[in-house]
Amino acid sequence: MVAKDLTKEQKQRGVTIGQDLLERQDDILGHVITGDETWVYQYNPETKHQSAQWKTANSPRPKMFHQSKSIVKTMLLTFFDISGIVHYEFVPTGQTVNQVYYLEVLEGLHEKVRWKRPNLFANNS
Repeated sequence: MVAKDLTKEQKQRGVTIGQDLLERQDDILGHVITGDETWVYQYNPETKHQSAQWKTANSPRPKMFHQSKSIVKTMLLTFFDISGIVHYEFVPTGQTVNQVYYLEVLEGLHEKVRWKRPNLFANNS
């Protein structure tokens, strides 16, 4: 929702807030860690060398097979901040992603953040 009729003061206040956020973006965004879940599929592509064939000038073109998604898939949990990936984890096959499992993942994330981003814990223990 965007206000359409702003007063001059409201517009100026918005500009001031935006400039302040831009100046402090490292302070603000440097403390944000976000995560994502995605399905990862297993592929078994042929290398260019493996798909090379000897043929004569009159032989038919080789049939090209299209690569399709594998039945084998796993969920990948990834957590990252402004500097890059902080922690990632593949969910074991058959594991239900529920609050108990996610708590374990977040505990692992916490340890990785303490190790990879110690500056975030400089004032906290």
